[in-house]
Amino acid sequence: MFILRRLPLARNLRLSSRRSNNRVASVVTAAAVRQDAAIWTPAPLSLIESAAESLFHVSIDVSSSPDLAASYTRPGQYLQLRVPDVEKPSFLAIASPPSLAASRGAFEFLVKSIAGSTAEILCGLKKGETVELSAVMGNGFDMGRVDPPEEFPTVLIFATGSGIRFSWTVVAKSKFFRQVAVLTYLSCSYLCSPIRSLIEAGFGADRRSDVRLYYGARNLKRMAYQEKFKEWESSGVKVVPVLSQPDDGWKGETGYVQAAFARAKQVSNPEATGVVLCGQKQMAEEITAMLVADGVSNDKMLKNF
Repeated sequence: MFILRRLPLARNLRLSSRRSNNRVASVVTAAAVRQDAAIWTPAPLSLIESAAESLFHVSIDVSSSPDLAASYTRPGQYLQLRVPDVEKPSFLAIASPPSLAASRGAFEFLVKSIAGSTAEILCGLKKGETVELSAVMGNGFDMGRVDPPEEFPTVLIFATGSGIRFSWTVVAKSKFFRQVAVLTYLSCSYLCSPIRSLIEAGFGADRRSDVRLYYGARNLKRMAYQEKFKEWESSGVKVVPVLSQPDDGWKGETGYVQAAFARAKQVSNPEATGVVLCGQKQMAEEITAMLVADGVSNDKMLKNF
């Protein structure tokens, strides 16, 4: 009798599981529909040139699409890009500040060319060829959470990794059969891109006493934007390059950015400290754990996704 009484429960569980699987399929289908229904704007390439080893500066002329240019309002935002005859788009963080889109009608990107990817095809195109852009997405970096500068004199910025693009992954939470759609970040758009946008857009760095950028790369050949370091420093941002596999003769920081920061630390007032994280998950988690343990508020840990 015990088994007979349990059978309806088992049946209900199977039905619940099937219903939950259907809900998961609906979520993924809805995501695909939204992508297919996206408004794509054609725009010509105005520049493609080498930025570092396997990295390329890419500039796209959006002057003929003022609404698209105007929709980029905050550093850290991103969009999708499609190249001719390739259905699968890439997600790219915009590297240039919103002011460049407003004044010159241009979006700039720092793209890592990965074999077999849409990014590789993009980096092989020529000036004047046309790509398609989606609407600008994301909330970007909410720097209002660490304003005014006088109340948050310390801002620590961390940038590492090979970049991000997005794919849909379904995660099933057992026991309650709840499903959620999450974004998985893979390599494509180099992660210093939104950091450049943030610094050049300005966030009152010159009115803060301690603004540091810990910028990680394998070696100097793979570190883009070195030509901008002096400009960034003059705006109030101390640049700390960190190389995991430096060449002989390198005198700067080595290893990973979290280790370099742990050696320096020097956070005088955790309650007046903001943090910008843009990079690999492990780095972000370790930096967050370190700083939260020191008293920095989790609400002051800023990401662009």
